[in-house]
Amino acid sequence: TGGSSGIGAATALELARCGARVILATRSARRGEAAASRIRRETGNNEVQFMHLDLASLRSVRAFASTFLRQEPQLHILINNAGVSAGGTTEDGFSLPFQVNHLGHFLLTQLLLARLRSCAPSRVVIVASSAHCAGRLHPESLGRPPSGLFSTFQDYCDSKLANVLHARELATREQGTQVTSYAVHPGFVNTSLFRHAPLWLKPLLLPLAWLLFLDASEAAQVVLDCATQDGLEPLSGRYFTDSGPRLPWPAGRDDRLARALWEGSKRLVGL
Repeated sequence: TGGSSGIGAATALELARCGARVILATRSARRGEAAASRIRRETGNNEVQFMHLDLASLRSVRAFASTFLRQEPQLHILINNAGVSAGGTTEDGFSLPFQVNHLGHFLLTQLLLARLRSCAPSRVVIVASSAHCAGRLHPESLGRPPSGLFSTFQDYCDSKLANVLHARELATREQGTQVTSYAVHPGFVNTSLFRHAPLWLKPLLLPLAWLLFLDASEAAQVVLDCATQDGLEPLSGRYFTDSGPRLPWPAGRDDRLARALWEGSKRLVGL
């Protein structure tokens, strides 16, 4: 997901270079088609296609999954990469960051899980962030925007904690199926995610991004490692950085919270 720019496009490019059939699941048809065309041209791999997916719409997620399952007999790697840091509310009534970054990906993964099992060994890679350190999830209020001056930032951190816990709980539930999952912190990356930063913060963030942050191709490497590296199966459910598997912050190791998030997410998406 989010394969038309940033880490998603860099990851798709490298997978295409390896000879994979790659589906770019993105919201913008214009950007998605352009990215697919560019990757086909650069790699000589014609098995790179765009399919429409808007994670801010659960209806769109269901339509994408239905089309994908009808057209694509194989699924070995699902990379849940798309993300936003903007505030707002979706058509489904949930906070925008929480739905795009977690709920939409949760539903997508559930709808594609049978195909992942039938094509096993297979992997789910969830692009999280070290921002999960500031996440605070309350099962009774999942999907509601938090209150306070920094509510949008808190919402983003909450969604990233949800990513870490999603990978952890998925691994637990898929033991014995040869479907494994991994949460990834790709590093501090200079991507378009920062276009949603508050105006007062941009003069500080953007120069730092150019000077200190990784570019998308560098950040994509840890995502690619979790998608393709041999021997990672015993580490299913773990949290990875560019230095390898690392312990997430305590909330990211809370199995009770992971179960509550799973059950709450199922209820919110209507499963």
